[in-house]
Amino acid sequence: MTGYLSTGQYCCYNIKGTVIPCENSGQDGEFRTGIPWPHERFVVDGQLVLDQLTGLQWLKNANPAEFPVTWQEALDHISRMNREKKEGCTDWRLPNRRELRSLMAFETRKPALPAEHPFENVFLGWYWTSSTAAIHPAYAWYMHMEGARMFFGHKEQYCLFWPVCSQGKRILPVTGQKKCYDAAGNEIPCRGTGQDGELQMGLAWPGSRFETRQATVLDKLTGLYWLQDADVSPGIMNWREALHYVKNLEVPLPETSMRWRLPTINELESLVDCSRHSPALPVEHPFENVRDTYWSSTSSFFEPDWAWALYMHKGATGVGFKQEAGFHLWPVASQID
Repeated sequence: MTGYLSTGQYCCYNIKGTVIPCENSGQDGEFRTGIPWPHERFVVDGQLVLDQLTGLQWLKNANPAEFPVTWQEALDHISRMNREKKEGCTDWRLPNRRELRSLMAFETRKPALPAEHPFENVFLGWYWTSSTAAIHPAYAWYMHMEGARMFFGHKEQYCLFWPVCSQGKRILPVTGQKKCYDAAGNEIPCRGTGQDGELQMGLAWPGSRFETRQATVLDKLTGLYWLQDADVSPGIMNWREALHYVKNLEVPLPETSMRWRLPTINELESLVDCSRHSPALPVEHPFENVRDTYWSSTSSFFEPDWAWALYMHKGATGVGFKQEAGFHLWPVASQID
């Protein structure tokens, strides 16, 4: 089982945002890699919603506090939910960044949730996660429900939160975060904080995660092959140039059935270690020439003339204008059904 989810994108778009046939496009919508979504993804049980893809259970009400709160207030509110056994559960928590990202769909917007979702009171704004931003520990990661952007905000800001419970199916990897921090960015003991660093929810990484094979690197967590040289292209390029360049890449792969392609945004994000920054990669990574920004093959459904990109120094996911030469290329390969 791979350690990343399908994005849910099934259409393909040209550099101007017009829908085009997916065949030979090299885009996310052509390959649709990652763990596929079940036909019936959500099951409602009163005020609880089970996501059958991840096994995580969410509150049906996506705004239990009614008003925006600070990061610590969100953690405190969830602690009260556990003491009060809200909906019969005592394992409520603020989702880590991979748990909250697991709800995001990349072929919808306003909100960027699967089209058939049953949730109520979804606010088109920022939602806290329990993961601190390693590059600025006084900030925590949050997601914007309007279009699925992921960045970090100061912990004293006011945002919404969406509690989750249960351990899930262990298909979402841990974020890599093992320490805890207060709102000022000071490291504190993790016990009883409810933070990502305390709970470390998710699939554990292999003890030796990366295996170098000549010019390629196998990530044994996801089964993906990456080029060891993370800057194989001649500098920055626009999105169309990146898609074209990777098609002509002549670096041998372990199996003839594999081919190099531009990674989806979920594949790129799977490399991120939330305990690190500049780059936000696991400490033992063997990659060379790591740059800050990388194109993905996933178009932005919010504005299809933009595409998703990973900001590797921070670990953030955002978008770039397809026609601008703004990002680098990092090819990936895997078995394609």
